[in-house]
Amino acid sequence: MRADPAAQRLLLELADADAEVARAAHRRTTAPEVAAVDQLVESLRVHRDAAVAAQIAAEDQEREVRRLENEIAVLTTREQKDTALRDGGTLQGKALVEIGHELAGLSRRRGILEEELLEVMERQEATAAEELRCGALVTHTEVELAQAREKADAAVGDIDVQAASAARHRDEIRARVDPALLAIYDQQVARGRVGAGLLRQARCGACRMEIDRGTLARYGKADADEVLRCEECGAVIVRTHESGV
Repeated sequence: MRADPAAQRLLLELADADAEVARAAHRRTTAPEVAAVDQLVESLRVHRDAAVAAQIAAEDQEREVRRLENEIAVLTTREQKDTALRDGGTLQGKALVEIGHELAGLSRRRGILEEELLEVMERQEATAAEELRCGALVTHTEVELAQAREKADAAVGDIDVQAASAARHRDEIRARVDPALLAIYDQQVARGRVGAGLLRQARCGACRMEIDRGTLARYGKADADEVLRCEECGAVIVRTHESGV
């Protein structure tokens, strides 16, 4: 294929414009402000999960307190009835001994439950403190996230303006490129490769690979309007006064 050398040189401008559009897209996804938002979103998720876990623990402990209090109340009622029966003077001998044993057992069981209740109530205090801590972290992180999103929106907005400008510039260049050359260039880009590169210092400007002497000599003998392709990456090799061939 043949094309005017000036038309081939336009491909270099197009490659530069495409690279600028790609850089803008990369900046948009890797901007520090965007990364800060992502980090805060993850932190907020962790804090919210911790807050939910603390809330569930608090509810479980509240149920356990109610259970223990109910059991203690039942035992206390039985103790009161048995004590009244023992002290009523109606029991004699073996019956009196048996009710004494029962009262001792009830007292031991009530003592154990009261110790368990104290332990659960101590855990309740720790859980309540954890709920407050997690809630404060959630609130603080939500404020930080809102501020970070404002900064990210501003940064991304600036990048989008630059990207739109780069895209317009690229489209202007594409409109000036020979359709046949553009088709070759676009095929390269569709493969995820650079479409064109300047031949300079015996290297392809697209893939940066060094060109062997034989190929370099062939490039030097080719007519100025002959469209050359890199044997390594397939990009259009553009020759200028910098090429040295």
